[in-house]
Amino acid sequence: MIKLKTYLFLFFFNALFLPSVQASTWIVGKNERFKTLANAIQHAQPGDSILVKKGVYHEHNLIINKSLHLIGQGLPILDGEGKYEVLSIKASHVRIQGFHIRNSGISSLKDLAGIKIYDSQYVQIIQNLITNSFFGVYVQYGKHCTINNNRIIAYGVEEQQSGNGIHCWNSSYLQIKNNLITGHRDGIYFEFVTQSLIKNNRSFRNLRYGLHFMFSNNDTYISNVFTNNGAGVAVMFSNHVNMYYNTFHQNWGDASYGILLKEISDGIIQGNHFEKNTTGIYLEGVSRVNMSKNTFSNNGWGLKIQASCQDMTIHQNNFMNNTFDVSTNGTLVLNSFDGNYWDKYDGYDLNRDHIGDIPFRPVSLFSIILEKNPTTLIMFRSFISALMDKTEKLIPSLTPEQLKDQFPLIKPIKL
Repeated sequence: MIKLKTYLFLFFFNALFLPSVQASTWIVGKNERFKTLANAIQHAQPGDSILVKKGVYHEHNLIINKSLHLIGQGLPILDGEGKYEVLSIKASHVRIQGFHIRNSGISSLKDLAGIKIYDSQYVQIIQNLITNSFFGVYVQYGKHCTINNNRIIAYGVEEQQSGNGIHCWNSSYLQIKNNLITGHRDGIYFEFVTQSLIKNNRSFRNLRYGLHFMFSNNDTYISNVFTNNGAGVAVMFSNHVNMYYNTFHQNWGDASYGILLKEISDGIIQGNHFEKNTTGIYLEGVSRVNMSKNTFSNNGWGLKIQASCQDMTIHQNNFMNNTFDVSTNGTLVLNSFDGNYWDKYDGYDLNRDHIGDIPFRPVSLFSIILEKNPTTLIMFRSFISALMDKTEKLIPSLTPEQLKDQFPLIKPIKL
């Protein structure tokens, strides 16, 4: 009897005093109880969902400080009026889906954004359209956050007045997937970001870099497309970075590259396509990187490898229709170039093992001269330059002796 009374007391105590764990859905719209999203956020409890109906909402600096799901119906517009940060997320387990977020403020002192994540975990930014915002999505001190299937569009003219499409700082375990980014300073920017994935994004016509990556380790890039960006892609001061099956296309200009690699170590570059760039890959201070099964086609330079690079393995790549396949500024070569296909190779395969019978030297004499005296480019395709290259192949003197492919392939590798 005493036990029964105790159980009944605990039951009624829990019913009266402990909060319900059942989540609620709140609706925001012109003809609904809540006319503004700010009011709905104020009344909602952690774990609740807020459904926002189609319309234009002029709300200033909405702060999400509890775990909520914000879901747009018919792509409702949240307008920052060119003055404010639109959504500031300061709680974990938040989901923002299905909104058109536009016109954030611009500030040289504050990094205002369409959506900004502050020191939070497990935030999801999914299927949104973000237009004309200083920064599109900004993540600082974020962990396990997902930015997936968003369109982030700006109309920047000057770098100083433009932020980045997706900007991530001092974060880890991020998933950046299936986004379209254009018109920003940098499409995707990583700084001090670790253990993160960038996959299936398209970053094009950004003012500076399609991807800008610094001081970030143990990250992976898969199947992204970087096209027509001002300076291409830059990956710098990082280690254990892996890049698979990406496309670097049409990045033209005096200081443009498919990828600029600077002070990189212990990475893998595999299965990528470098097409119609001023330089496919520019490498400086790179070590212990394995580069295989990539295609370099119709670039000005396929590879520009500075003398500061070492212990690189460059094998099973295709070099086709590049003006210069490889150039370098040094004579001591500490990298391996064996087993690639070079369309400029004119040797034989008498034993039919699909490997050339004599080594191939991918560095031409003219590229060595051009590296030291850029003005000599005016002589390119002249009789003199062709004669110099033919003579150098017969009697090597200035090109690096060790920079050669001992086993050049007769046919391109099928990738």
